[in-house]
Amino acid sequence: MTGKANKVAALYPASERQADRIATIGGHKLNDLTLENVLAGRLTAQDIGISSGALRIQSEVARTVGRSCLAANFDRGAELSGVPQDEIFTTYELLRPGRARSKQELLDLAARYREQHQAPNIARLIEEAAEVYNSRGLFRKRC
Repeated sequence: MTGKANKVAALYPASERQADRIATIGGHKLNDLTLENVLAGRLTAQDIGISSGALRIQSEVARTVGRSCLAANFDRGAELSGVPQDEIFTTYELLRPGRARSKQELLDLAARYREQHQAPNIARLIEEAAEVYNSRGLFRKRC
């Protein structure tokens, strides 16, 4: 087995090899996710969602096997896990071509992600979109 294969074998599958590092958004460990706990009301829908920690573990595995683009996607997902859903929907809408009014509107959005949500990777993605939209004229046309 190669060095890379050994590293992956030590990390994956995370539910078996790193269960102690994986917790739900509500702080429950994987072993707590049982039907008994659901029926007893000790778990909520929030406890079924993936946490930023679990996404970062997936990123670590992807990076170990040389899948840097996939790792970056997991990192961005980890940053978004703490962002309120309505803000994510608003962001999605603004990133659709022709929805944002200006480059500055997207740059302000990026700054908000960086400052309020500690999401530098998401902020960079929005800034890149602002540059591309600006160069291609993809902002909302004034009537």
